[in-house]
Amino acid sequence: MTTPHKDKIFCALDTPDLDRALELADTLKGSVGGLKAGLEFYAAQGPAGVMRVSECGLPLFLDLKLHDIPNTVAAAVRALKPLNPALLTIHTAGGPAMMQAAAAAAKDWDNPPLLLGVTVMTSLDQEDLKKTGVYATPGDQVEKLTGLALECGLGGVVCSPFEIARLRKEFGPGLTLVVAGIRPEGAGKGDQKRVMTPKQASDLGADFLVIGRPITGAPDPAAAAREIAASLAQD
Repeated sequence: MTTPHKDKIFCALDTPDLDRALELADTLKGSVGGLKAGLEFYAAQGPAGVMRVSECGLPLFLDLKLHDIPNTVAAAVRALKPLNPALLTIHTAGGPAMMQAAAAAAKDWDNPPLLLGVTVMTSLDQEDLKKTGVYATPGDQVEKLTGLALECGLGGVVCSPFEIARLRKEFGPGLTLVVAGIRPEGAGKGDQKRVMTPKQASDLGADFLVIGRPITGAPDPAAAAREIAASLAQD
């Protein structure tokens, strides 16, 4: 059975406003595969707001990019258990002990989330990495961090479209790739630097596509999402 193309799409809510998030959640049911609630929304609305969004019935991607000492991150993962997200992010830059602690904590959930390691943010390029003391190319750094994430028990990573083919070749089909930096033809890049179209990323082997403003900023978000899903099916 073929997975519907819409199920690849997680819409990033990208709002601190609960009413707007709930409106989007209701509007997008049937047009996307899930919703992503990130730091902006969590900081404004907290766990209660996330629970409200979850009530819409779509799978939830809780994108908090946890990054702290191992004990603190493990405690945070345990504290998030009642929210029951389908996907949850931590930063691979936190190191092996932190990732292992997070993975162990997630296994204690009744329905463990797909724990994802954030590699190199799509807002960073080669020059940005150099300024942080990382002299590897973005591709080299993503590959290195992905290998480390898998060794530590994570189920997948978040990467830019430009690393998809490389990671598929190196780590095979079992690695879940959640891809940010997705922009349909004609859409502005915003603060993203390493971007591709949804069709390009899907064809390269992305499992899930995180798409925010091209959907949420459209006059008809559901129609925009359906148009993107339709583009994935084109030859």
